[in-house]
Amino acid sequence: MSTPSPPPPIHAITGWRRALLWPLGVLMRMWGLTLRLDATDAHRRTLGKRDEPLAMVLWHNRLFLAAEFFRQFRTGRPAYALVSASNDGAWLSAFFSLVGMNTVRGSSSNYGREAVHALIEVLREGHDIGITPDGPRGPIYEFKPGGIIVTRRAVAPMLLLGFELEECWRLRSWDRFCIPKPFSRVRVRGEVVPAAAQADRNVALDQARQRLLALNPEPGNAVAESVL
Repeated sequence: MSTPSPPPPIHAITGWRRALLWPLGVLMRMWGLTLRLDATDAHRRTLGKRDEPLAMVLWHNRLFLAAEFFRQFRTGRPAYALVSASNDGAWLSAFFSLVGMNTVRGSSSNYGREAVHALIEVLREGHDIGITPDGPRGPIYEFKPGGIIVTRRAVAPMLLLGFELEECWRLRSWDRFCIPKPFSRVRVRGEVVPAAAQADRNVALDQARQRLLALNPEPGNAVAESVL
């Protein structure tokens, strides 16, 4: 009987390396303050749902907006995102902490066993989690089953997040990452998928993907989208 392999070491960024990220964190906060995040009263009530812990689900290319969304719509409600235990993940975790976001460290590839367990524990402790169902490497807009596995086991609802960008730049990354232009408008939407609606995993996956696509229309037009 083979012994299980030990978990990978969790790398961390400290000292002067962490200090290097501070100006970027300040820039992100200032950039976010220039954006106009609009939502109808109905969507604001959905986005501010606080009666139970939930999993906030957004496409990977909308991550730039996550910190400002939490600041405006989820103030005082801690949320945790899964970040790799690798050295690259250490930089991302340190950056998230600078913009006010918490992280859970573990294997993010295909939601390994330790990652699923960690996220379930966060939900059971009464905290929210954030999930990018097509991350960390794509393909773009593919809703992988990891997020559904976590919410079904924790019997937790999903909050599907929609960000309609008025103007943005798109990166040449696998997800065509969106960077909203300063002082531009972002229409924010939310839709709750109750735990009971996730009983059939395959149906829940397909429906969640279709709804998330509808909540996040491709931004602008050829003029508004400058590809970097």
